[in-house]
Order: sequence, then C-alpha cells, then structure tokens
Amino acid sequence: MPGGGFCKLPGGSVVVALSLPNPAGDGSTVRFLVHAANRARALTRLRNLGLRAVYLRGNAEPPTPDEITAVLHHPDGLLWRTQHAGPELWHPIRALMRSPAAGA
Repeated sequence: MPGGGFCKLPGGSVVVALSLPNPAGDGSTVRFLVHAANRARALTRLRNLGLRAVYLRGNAEPPTPDEITAVLHHPDGLLWRTQHAGPELWHPIRALMRSPAAGA
C-alpha cells in the first residue's frame, strides 16, 4: 500500500511526499516529493508524468523537515529517491522517467 502525507507551508503552498512502487518495475519503493500550490496540483504533476494511480489518503507519512528543505531548494520542485537503499541523494524527476535506451 503506498504511503504518503503532506505539509502545508506558511506561504500557503504544500509539500507532498508519496512512497510508490518504482516505475521501472524493479520491485523497489520510491519516495516522491512534490512542491505545489495545493495537494490536488501536486498529485496532478505526478499523474502528468505517467504515474496514473496516485492518490493521497491520510497523512501517515508526512515529509520530514529535511525532505521539505530538499524540495524547496530544487528548481523543479519534484524529487525522488529509492527507499531502504541506504544514504542516497535526491534526484530530479527526469532522471527516473528517462528511458534506459536514451542514455545509451
């Protein structure tokens, strides 16, 4: 079951954090961070990238202060990293959605 949550910022925008299966299909879990004007727009940004079944039910796994800082300092406002793989830096979304053949 995907988990996630959100945090409303003082300026009115929100940071949404979602844990979803890796779109590459390797069985791992990916944590997505999205900064947007509201929760609906954050989920729409992910759906527009091809992650169609993205829903936020509840606030069980809200973003940590470190995650909020990471997404606020990124120009795209959309980051990801795998979970449970040890310390890993955040990546821009285009690194995940790029096809493996395009990099060769």
